[in-house]
Amino acid sequence: MLVKNVEKNDSKTAKFEVEIDAAEFEAAVNEAYKKNKDKISIPGFRQGKAPRAVVEGMYGHEVFYQDAIDDLVPGAFDYGYDNCGLKIIGKPAISNVDLSDDKVLTLTFDVELYPEVTLGEYKNLSAVKETFIVTEEDIDGQIKGVLKRNGRVIDVEREAQMGDTADIDFDGYLDGVPFDGGKSEGYELELGSHTFVPGFEEQIVGMNIGEEKDINITFPEDYTPELAGKDVVFKVKLNALSMTELPELDDDFVQDVSEFNTVAEYREDTRKDMERVMQEQVDAKFRTAIMTKACDNMTVEVPDSMMQAKIDELIHSYAANFGLTDPKMTTEQISQMMGLDEEAINATIRPAAEYQVKQELLLNAIVEAENIEVTDEELEDYIKGAAETVGATPDQIRKYFGDEYIRGEFKKEKATKLVIESATEEAAE
Repeated sequence: MLVKNVEKNDSKTAKFEVEIDAAEFEAAVNEAYKKNKDKISIPGFRQGKAPRAVVEGMYGHEVFYQDAIDDLVPGAFDYGYDNCGLKIIGKPAISNVDLSDDKVLTLTFDVELYPEVTLGEYKNLSAVKETFIVTEEDIDGQIKGVLKRNGRVIDVEREAQMGDTADIDFDGYLDGVPFDGGKSEGYELELGSHTFVPGFEEQIVGMNIGEEKDINITFPEDYTPELAGKDVVFKVKLNALSMTELPELDDDFVQDVSEFNTVAEYREDTRKDMERVMQEQVDAKFRTAIMTKACDNMTVEVPDSMMQAKIDELIHSYAANFGLTDPKMTTEQISQMMGLDEEAINATIRPAAEYQVKQELLLNAIVEAENIEVTDEELEDYIKGAAETVGATPDQIRKYFGDEYIRGEFKKEKATKLVIESATEEAAE
């Protein structure tokens, strides 16, 4: 094969030709004949036994050309991709197929180019880094959750109180007319959980089992458009009440649910764990703020194909979290199953996709600008660490991802570290 006539149309697109000589084309035609001959019936020959020359004599010399060309296209593009000297993204389009009289095949590919990135300032940036304090009340709240998970649910017969779980029927009316989504039977509502519209749970407090009551509510202004700011009435019946009887927080309980012996040890470990989680959240928020500034300082026009590919990737990733992993399902089918229309995608997924694409472009540009490299020894250690994290072997990691992909990801991690370690913290106001 030979790559020739490489031309940039503009900063976004280009084209190149791949020439395939007569011998390689002839070999592809012969392979096409072999793949198809069992389906060909020629009078005087058993099914699939007619020689190629006979088949071509009956159906024309070009009978296998299209199949041969189709088989040659993927390899021709891969060869062109590797040898054209361009950074290409997305899928190619074939704009011309030319077969000369001496059977030299020339394929013309139209391609989209990797975007041109102009780095702005990415070192010595600054952003606010929040501070935090884990209070005794925070620890109490965390431990109360553990107590509740280990509590005993009991039915009670008294007036409803905050903290109870109320089994209720309700039916909502707007101007005397039932509205969609405003009715349910046997709904279990934890009073004080703020699950319902403000004011609803508070008005259940004091009701007795079997009692019916009209609850007047004004929906918030930021609620769904049909109900935002509207006054409604819920007809509510209290069917049953239950509460969670909490175990006593003592050394025996601590020993049952943890590796610690005393309440004091358990509280201290809870504090450390909460501090670790909050520190990770603060660090992540600071890192995002710095990387966003670096992205904003960069000049680049993100190609639509890169954006769409990332959107598709995120949709499939979200779907996998819900167990939708059928590889035969298209992005459109998954979006429909998840209720993701264009408005929802633009509001939630597209901003995340844009940030991720821009960050990848930024990091690749920094890797190039800083001449960031990864030695074979570093790569080996990196793969070992990754394998330990996911409970795999280094060979499994290598086989699944490939050394070049892993090396590229490690380079981007180095670039990220360079940006973050040069950043400074601003004091919060």
